[in-house]
Amino acid sequence: MILKLTGKRAHQKTDEELLAEFSSSGDLEILGELYPGYIHLVYGVCLKYLNDRDEAKDAVMQIFEKLIIEIPRQKIENFRSWLHVVTRNYCLMELRSKKSHEEKLKEWTIDSGNYMENANDMHPIDKDEPDMEEALADCIEKLKYEQKKCIRQFYYESRCYNEIAKNLCIDERKVKSHLQNGKRNLKICLEEKNERKR
Repeated sequence: MILKLTGKRAHQKTDEELLAEFSSSGDLEILGELYPGYIHLVYGVCLKYLNDRDEAKDAVMQIFEKLIIEIPRQKIENFRSWLHVVTRNYCLMELRSKKSHEEKLKEWTIDSGNYMENANDMHPIDKDEPDMEEALADCIEKLKYEQKKCIRQFYYESRCYNEIAKNLCIDERKVKSHLQNGKRNLKICLEEKNERKR
């Protein structure tokens, strides 16, 4: 479907009316009538976060496709505010997914907001060992259910706190707690594996 970037609506229906109609019918023409009025908002937020005009334009279309799935699932009281949050979260996920594998691994060294920069105290996951991925996968499997889910969704699926919280039906503070505890338990597990090798 090609969006018309006019921002004008044929019958001047309210956002609420269009959302209700789309949720019940799934008709993309209805969403195509609602979305153009907010494209300037979506593009502006994407440009701010992604800092690239072409990527921001691509994001506008990707977010439209995301709305097709998300709108029927959500109870939306203020479409503008909700769309702003969806757009911001999308951009944050895009930025996180761009990080190289090496940068992602470095995130595991964060403990209470500080990096462990001393080479002697380096987190086991940062050490250049050929079987580290296998050891890490094994340690993740040993985590408690919530920690395992949070670790996988945050680091491997590049999901933000808010999305993980919704997926697991828990508070965002719980997500952060599970991530912190999960990282600590992974560190202990990996170090124990290294000790057994010696």
